[in-house]
Amino acid sequence: MNLLIDQAVYGGAGLARADGKAIFVPFTLPGETVEAEIVADKGGFSTAELQSVLDPSPARTVPPCAYFGQCGGCHYQHASYAAQVEMKRAILRETLERARIREIPDIEAVAAEPLGYRNRIRLHVQANPFSLCYKLRKSHTNLPVTTCPIAGPVLQRAIETLSQEGEALGLAAFVTEIELFAAPDEAVLIVSLWTDYPASEANSFLDKMSPQLRQLLPEIQGLGIFAMEKARTTTRLLAHSGAESLIYFSGTHCYRVSLASFFQVNRFLIDPLVQLVTAGESGGAAWDLYAGVGLFSLPLAETFSAITAVESSPSAVRDLRENLRGAKHRVVASDTAAFLRQARQHRQSAPDLVVVDPPRAGLLRDVTTALGKIRPRKITYVSCDPATLSRDLAALLESGYRLRKMHLLDLFPQTYHIESVTHLSLD
Repeated sequence: MNLLIDQAVYGGAGLARADGKAIFVPFTLPGETVEAEIVADKGGFSTAELQSVLDPSPARTVPPCAYFGQCGGCHYQHASYAAQVEMKRAILRETLERARIREIPDIEAVAAEPLGYRNRIRLHVQANPFSLCYKLRKSHTNLPVTTCPIAGPVLQRAIETLSQEGEALGLAAFVTEIELFAAPDEAVLIVSLWTDYPASEANSFLDKMSPQLRQLLPEIQGLGIFAMEKARTTTRLLAHSGAESLIYFSGTHCYRVSLASFFQVNRFLIDPLVQLVTAGESGGAAWDLYAGVGLFSLPLAETFSAITAVESSPSAVRDLRENLRGAKHRVVASDTAAFLRQARQHRQSAPDLVVVDPPRAGLLRDVTTALGKIRPRKITYVSCDPATLSRDLAALLESGYRLRKMHLLDLFPQTYHIESVTHLSLD
């Protein structure tokens, strides 16, 4: 059927309507007329696959990646970068409005280079024929790749080298997944491998393979092998060679980031993100919840009398303690909800600022309720999902907070993912 695309929606598709029913069509842009085929009727809506673009948008462009459309990683390469940012800004605002958020401030967009931005990538290893792979769109099937335009240059070289030499290194027989993480100057690389084999075999494999791999990729300063477990956890390190972490410089600060620790992936926008969250903030006490390795805790420690950094990941907690060494701080190894329960039970004084940077699931009711009762003067919410952000903001607004500023940071160009920073206060 022929469809007119009304708007972009979260998840990467364009929204059209036919006979009153919503139809979602990937790889389309607002204002386009397209031919599409219905592939699934879900009752209240349908999904379709694009067959052809009959009347293209002026923003339509040639994708920079040969795998686009097959690979499940990118969703917007058919759009100019300016159009991508505007679609995301419109989606964020529309999501907030649907949650009945009122008095939404102007959403300022912060963007940088749309390609070569990732400092970390994770690939699947296919044994026969040997290949490094992402996953096909809407599938668990491997898609062999030899390049990835959104990865930084040193990661691109690593993909090419490992694609050519990985089988000879023995990766096919032993490794199921591989992750590459680069320092901002791309002079240092650490590598994480996942395997189903026991620790005894992991050590012997690493002893044999590590010198050869470092000769091929001299940027590598450390390798670790992790057990491949359910939910893709990275807590059980079986063996390592060389450094277990790298030093990541951001602004005037440096952070130790270990093999298993999370860190932001956009090498161009980490500094602007830190500035948006921390610049101009000062006072007595600040809490950094979901603190990770201390990306925000460290600069906040310079302008607040006391920092409480809360993190549940054991690897990140170790890095956090090291990164905050010498600062006036308290590191709490706990999940955020449990920490807030304890804070209320002990009637701790409300801090001047709370920074929250939760995973995609957001804060959830326990956390928003606790914050509403503790009543810090300011809350800065770093979000990676507009739907859970909208839900949580609605709860915080009910507790008396007001929206002050909101920024969209395009940490994930070419994808539908939306990162935002929202500042709230009681006054």
